[in-house]
Amino acid sequence: MRNKNVQMSFEDIYNGVSESMENRKSELVSLLEEHINLDELIPHSFHTAFYRRMGRGHLYHLDSFIWFLILKKLLGLSQNTQMITILKFSRELRDLCGFDKVPDASQITRFYQNYCEQICAMFEHLVDITEPICRAINEKKADYLIYDTTGIEANVAENNPKFFNTKLKEAKRFAKGNESYNPYIGVYSLLPSESKTNPEIRQQYVNGHFCYAAKAAVLTNGLGVVRHISVFDNTFRKKHPECVTKRTDNPDTDKEIGDSVALRPVLSDFYAAHKDLRFSTFIADSACDSYDNYSMLKNEFGFSRAVIPINSRNSKSSNIGTDTSGTPICPRTGEKFQFLGKSGGKNRSLRFKWVCPKSVRIPKTGTRRCICDKPCTDSSYGKCVYTYPDKDFRLYPGIPRDTEHWKHIYSNRVTVERTINLLKDTFALADNKSYSVITLKADLFLSGIVQLIGVILADKLNKHHLFKSIRKLLA
Repeated sequence: MRNKNVQMSFEDIYNGVSESMENRKSELVSLLEEHINLDELIPHSFHTAFYRRMGRGHLYHLDSFIWFLILKKLLGLSQNTQMITILKFSRELRDLCGFDKVPDASQITRFYQNYCEQICAMFEHLVDITEPICRAINEKKADYLIYDTTGIEANVAENNPKFFNTKLKEAKRFAKGNESYNPYIGVYSLLPSESKTNPEIRQQYVNGHFCYAAKAAVLTNGLGVVRHISVFDNTFRKKHPECVTKRTDNPDTDKEIGDSVALRPVLSDFYAAHKDLRFSTFIADSACDSYDNYSMLKNEFGFSRAVIPINSRNSKSSNIGTDTSGTPICPRTGEKFQFLGKSGGKNRSLRFKWVCPKSVRIPKTGTRRCICDKPCTDSSYGKCVYTYPDKDFRLYPGIPRDTEHWKHIYSNRVTVERTINLLKDTFALADNKSYSVITLKADLFLSGIVQLIGVILADKLNKHHLFKSIRKLLA
C-alpha cells in the first residue's frame, strides 16, 4: 500500500491527468468546444488591446492563451510549466487551445503582466452574463451580497516560516514571566510592514497566522457565485486614499479597521462596474459593524437589510430598555422580549412589535396572556413595545437581530469563505510562486473567470444543481 504521506511528484500528477484524459478526454473537450464560445465571453476591448500589441504577424491567438489558462485552472495546476508539459503530450488539448507550437513559460508570464486589466474586464463581463442565471437558480439567495477579505501569500523571503517562528519563540519565552504580555501582538509590532522584495506585498494576519500577502476583497451572492473582486494594490490605494490607515499594535484590530474602511470603496467600484445590479440584503462579519457603514449601506447603496453581528468594541452604550442587539428587555428580569412581527402602513414608519417574554398564546382562543408573577403592566396581554428601525439602522437593520430569521440569513455568510477557498485552493491560486502583485491579481481574476464559466456551462447543460463545481459538470 502506498504511503499517503509521501509527497507526489510531478510525474505522479502528470500520469494521473494523462490517465483521466485518456478515459474522458472526448467528453471534456467536446463539452467545452460545444458550449463555451470565447468570442462571447472575451470583451471586444481585450481583442483590440491584444492584437494592437501583437501585430499582424502574431504566432499565438488571444483565444489560445485564454484556453491555456482555463485548462490550467481546471486541472488544478499552479505553475505554467506544468501546463506546458501536459500540452506537449496531449494533442487534443493543444487543438482545443489552437496551439501548433506550445508557448514557453516566459510568454505566459508576459501575458499575465501585459493584460492584467483586460483579464479583470473579462471577469466583470462574465459577472453581467451570469447575473440573470443566478437569479433563475435562486432569486432569494441571488439577492444577497456577502463581503469578506483575504490574503494571497506571495513568494517572498519574509514568508519563510523560520522568519516568524524565531521571533515568536523569543516572544513566548518573554511572555512566561509576564502574563499581561501577548506574544503575537509583541511579534506583530516588531515585524516590517512590507516586503523588501515588493513593497506592495504587505504584512497580513490571515486565518490566524502572519504572512506577507496581497490583500483582496471578495463579494459573492448567497449562492457563493463571485460578483466582485478588489485587490488592494497601489492602483486601488491611489484611487481610494481613505483606505490608507495607521497601523496599531494589534493585528486583529488592524484587520477589522482595514475591512471596515475598505467597504465603501469596494462597493463603489462594484456598482460603478455594474450600474444595473441591485441587492437588497448585505451580509458581513462584525468587522463591518459601525454606524457609518450602516448609514452608507442604506442611504448610498440602497440595502434594505444589513445582517452584521454587533461588535462589542463598537458598543459604547445601548438604548434604555434594550440589549446591544436592539432587542427590548424586561426591566425586572432582564429577559428578552418576543418578536411578533413588523407593521406599518401608508404614511407610517416601519415598526417592529415586541411582547413580554412571559406572554403566552392560549391555544383555543389564539389570544395572549401574561403569566408573570410580578407583572409590570395591568394588561392581561403583557407589556407590548415597538421599535422603529428607521431611527437606528444599526440596532434595527431591516430585520430584528437575534431572531431565527436573522440567524438563518447570517448563516449564508460562510458561502463567501467557501468561494474564497475555491478560488485559492481548488484553482491553485494559493500555490502561485510569484512575488508580483500584477501576476497574483491576474491569477485571482482568472480563478473567478473559471468559476463563472462553470455557471454558464451549468445553465447551458440545464444542470443548475451543479453550478458550484465546473469539475463535476465535466466528470
